[in-house]
Amino acid sequence: MKVLVLGGVAAGTKIAAKLMREDRSNEVIVLNKGKDISYAGCGLPYYVGHVIENREELIVNTPQKYEKLTGVRVLTQTEATKVDPQAKIVSAVDLNTQETKEYTYDKLVIAVGASPVKPPIAGCGLENVFFMRTPEDAIRMREVIDQGGIKKAVVVGAGYIGLEIAENLKALGVRPFVLDMAPQILAPGFDPEMAEYVEGKLSEHGIPVVTGVAVTAIEGETKAEKVVTSKKTYKADLVVLSAGIRPNTEFLKDTGLEMVKGTILTNEYGETNLPDIYAAGDCAMVHNALTGRPVWSPMGSTANIAGRVIAQNIMGAKIPYRGVLGTAVCRLPGINVGRTGLTQAQAQEEGFDPVSVVTIVDDKAHYYPGSGIFAIKMIADKKTRRLIGIQAAGAGEVDKIVDIAVTGIMLKGTLEDLSDLDFAYAPPFSTAIHPFAHTLNVLKNKLDGAFETFTPAEYAAGAAQGYRLIDASIQPTTEGAPYVDLVTVNGPIDGLDKDEKLLLVCNKGKRAYLLQNRMKFYGYTDTKVLEGGNMFSEVEAQ
Repeated sequence: MKVLVLGGVAAGTKIAAKLMREDRSNEVIVLNKGKDISYAGCGLPYYVGHVIENREELIVNTPQKYEKLTGVRVLTQTEATKVDPQAKIVSAVDLNTQETKEYTYDKLVIAVGASPVKPPIAGCGLENVFFMRTPEDAIRMREVIDQGGIKKAVVVGAGYIGLEIAENLKALGVRPFVLDMAPQILAPGFDPEMAEYVEGKLSEHGIPVVTGVAVTAIEGETKAEKVVTSKKTYKADLVVLSAGIRPNTEFLKDTGLEMVKGTILTNEYGETNLPDIYAAGDCAMVHNALTGRPVWSPMGSTANIAGRVIAQNIMGAKIPYRGVLGTAVCRLPGINVGRTGLTQAQAQEEGFDPVSVVTIVDDKAHYYPGSGIFAIKMIADKKTRRLIGIQAAGAGEVDKIVDIAVTGIMLKGTLEDLSDLDFAYAPPFSTAIHPFAHTLNVLKNKLDGAFETFTPAEYAAGAAQGYRLIDASIQPTTEGAPYVDLVTVNGPIDGLDKDEKLLLVCNKGKRAYLLQNRMKFYGYTDTKVLEGGNMFSEVEAQ
C-alpha cells in the first residue's frame, strides 16, 4: 500500500513510522515543507533559556536518521500545493528548484500543522521581533539575547508558550512584560479565579501581566523599541508574538474537505469526509472525550496519540480515538500549573450542573524540606457526582494531580469511585492522604452538605455581603475581625448569635471547616467557610 503523508513533525512522523512497523511492505513517503522533521516544538522556550543547551537536542530525528530507522522515505523542503481527491494525486513544489511534481497515493494523511498568527499590525517585520514555532525561531532569538543589550522584552500572548518564554527570558536576566487581549491568562483552560491566583504568583516573581489589552503597533527605526497598545506604550528591546496559531490548510480549500476555521474535521477514526484521506495534528479537529463535540487540540501529545491510532486504522483496524480533555501542564517561575477536563464555565455551557471546591493543601509532608502547597480546583457534576475537571497550581508536581484526574475522568469515575485509592506515600513525595484525595474528600463533604462554603469566585462576586467575618486562623491574621480559636470552642461562643450570618476564614480553609463543624454541633445555623482561605483570596473585615 502506498501512503503519502503531508507534514513531518509530530503526527506525520508518528503515523509514518507506525505504518512501517505494522507492515514493512508499505511504501510510505513524507513530504515536509521545512528542512527539519520531528523537532521538539514544546522545548523551544527552554532552548532560548539555555535549559536545553545544544540545538541538536531539539531535533528528535534528522531525515536521514529517520529514514534508516523506519524505512520511510522523507522529502524535505517539499511543499504540497494541491490535492486531487478523485485522481488521488498530490502536487508539491520542491522549494530548492521550484519544480512541481505529482505524487500518487492509496491513502493520504494530512498532518501539515499550523503556523503562528501574524497580527495585522505595523512593525512585525522589525528586527528583534520573533515568533516561537520552529527551531530556527528559538536559535535566532537566543543568539540575539546572548549578544547582550536586551534588557526589556514584551511577550504578546499569555498562553502556555508565551508564559514559558517569559519565564526563560526572566532567567536570562531580561525583564519580561506579558500582554494579552483576553480578560485573563491561560484562557480558556482555567477559571478566572485560578488564573488570577497564578497571575499573582507571576507578578511576585517579576513577570507582570496585563490582560484585556490589544497590541496596535510595534515601533522602532530598524529594531523593535516600543509596543503600542490600546492602553499604553511599553518599551521593549525584544518582542515575542505568541498570540496563537492557524492551521496550514489554505491549499486545501477547493478539495471538498470539511473544515471549521481552517481546521479539518475528522471522525473518531481520524478519517475526513473524503475517502482514503486522514488528518492529524495541529491542522485537524479531534473530539472532546467528555462532550463528544469536535475540538481543536494543537498539542504534541494529541498529535502522537491520535497519530498512532490512525496508522492502525489505515492498516484495517477499527480503533476509535477516545478523544481529548484539554490536558495541559506548564512550568512557571515559582509555580507549576496544570489542568484537565472542563472548567466550571465550560461545564455549565455543556449542560452539566457543576459543583466545585478550591483547596489549599500540602504537596508533601509539611515537615519535609522543600514542602509547599497546591491550590486545587476540583469540579464534579452534582447529579451524577462524576469528576469532570481539575485545575492545579503549586511549586510541586502538579502533573501528578492532573494525571490522576485524567484517569478518573476517562474511566467515567464518580467521586465515590475515586475515594480511598491506595496512592503512593512517603514524606519526600506526598502526604499520607494524597492532595488529590484530600481535595476529593472536601468536595464530597460539600456535596453532602457537611461543608457549607463560599467559593473564591462567589466571594469576589459579593455573595458574602451581610456575613460577619470571623478569623479562624491559628493566630489572628485579619485586622478588624473577631478572632475565634478553634481549640477553645466547647460550647456557645460569647458575642456570636446562633442565627447570625458568619463567614469563617483561616489561612487555607481547613481550620475554618473544623470550626464550622464544631459550631454546627453547638447550634449555629448559618456559617459559611471561604474556600482556600486568605491564601487564595484577599480578605477584609467589613
